[in-house]
Amino acid sequence: MRAFVGALAQRGELLRVDEPVDTRFEISAWLAQLAEGPAVQFDQIAGHDTAAIGNLLNSVDRIALGLGVSRSEMQHRIVAAIEQGIAPERVAHGPCQDTVVHTPDLRREIPAPVFFAKETGPYITAGVIFARDSRTGKGNVSFARVKLLSGNRGMVGIAPNHHLAVMAREAKARGETLPIAVTVGNHPAVLIAAALYLRLGDDELECAGALLGEPVRTVACKTIGLDVPAQCEWVLEGTLDIDEQHEEVLVSEFHGMYEPYGSGPVATFHCLTRRNDALFQIIEPGYYPEHTLIGGVAIAAGLARTLRAVAVPVREVAVGHGGCGRLSAVVSLNAHRPGDARKAMFALWGSVNLIKNITIVDEDIDPWNPSQVEWAIAACMRPDRDLLIAPGVRTDRSEPIKQGGVATKLGIDATRKAGDRPDWTRAVPPPDVMHRVAQRIAASGVSVPGIADDPPLDP
Repeated sequence: MRAFVGALAQRGELLRVDEPVDTRFEISAWLAQLAEGPAVQFDQIAGHDTAAIGNLLNSVDRIALGLGVSRSEMQHRIVAAIEQGIAPERVAHGPCQDTVVHTPDLRREIPAPVFFAKETGPYITAGVIFARDSRTGKGNVSFARVKLLSGNRGMVGIAPNHHLAVMAREAKARGETLPIAVTVGNHPAVLIAAALYLRLGDDELECAGALLGEPVRTVACKTIGLDVPAQCEWVLEGTLDIDEQHEEVLVSEFHGMYEPYGSGPVATFHCLTRRNDALFQIIEPGYYPEHTLIGGVAIAAGLARTLRAVAVPVREVAVGHGGCGRLSAVVSLNAHRPGDARKAMFALWGSVNLIKNITIVDEDIDPWNPSQVEWAIAACMRPDRDLLIAPGVRTDRSEPIKQGGVATKLGIDATRKAGDRPDWTRAVPPPDVMHRVAQRIAASGVSVPGIADDPPLDP
């Protein structure tokens, strides 16, 4: 993460707040009001001697920068990383273990914020959790919020079908508790890999290595048999007991409202390690772009892979901030045949339960660009023909308007149809002139929305 923070500083995309800030709502207010702006580093946090940082990956372009690729290359790179990973490499020492605290008082040691008025405690929101099944040896790397309780205990916010919950139940059936390590302050590649929807036992850290182009260097934990990224900022080592539960009351969710999820399992952390000058990473939860887009970029890559596997001619899939990074997908198709749009809809609904609304567009539409997608819906979609409503489809507990575990889903075919118009040619200047002028504008230093490093495809 340090190198990425340095790159943002060089680009003028890092704001350092040197006045004291409070973990109760104040850090959250800074990140919320700068949600689409620079990364924000808090150098003085009341009651703590460590600094914190947030809003690192709050746009699709920022995520691509963190992965070292252009936005147009990013999805292909993530899909390739899923299919051809690079195994991690253990090293003897890592800066994440410069300082060691046994039986930590979590609220005293960690500058975790209280974010919103109806939440009942401070949360770790950028925690990447490592676990491994003692019987099969299969590992899991995933995101989950951790609510700091008293002493060295924390509630881990996982749904019953979360792979971590499955592993914890299997451990309990063997009379064990599940060792876990919560790491904070990871490279963007590790964060995106942790957000992928993979099969239980698939190694997300191998995907992170492929995104980096080299193995993730790991170190052995001090008190449990797990390896963690050597270059991360913080590590909490402990065990997760599925039988010990904490009533969470209300918690914010990606759609921007609160959910009453009930209780979650409790972890006991026996050891905390960190860098001497550790930066505590914070992801503003709720309906804020860093929270939605880390998940959305990862989910979109998985969906693109799903469509390729069933021979849908997909160019790119977007799961953007407007759709909460979970609920709406836009699919751009290359040269396609009648029926491909609906085939794509059914494949995506069958792949990720949370995906509710799907829009299909042609290859010249950037699925991450809401204005282009709205144009396609306005100009190319005929409601009596191009809408598909599917009632009673399974969804997940975080769907904001679920009823009985199901929701109605909507598909919109906004692709051009030959019979609708004799001529679909767009009225724009010639592509070569547009490209030449775009280069001159970029060279002048003028920032113009819509002029990017990767120009849109010619219509």
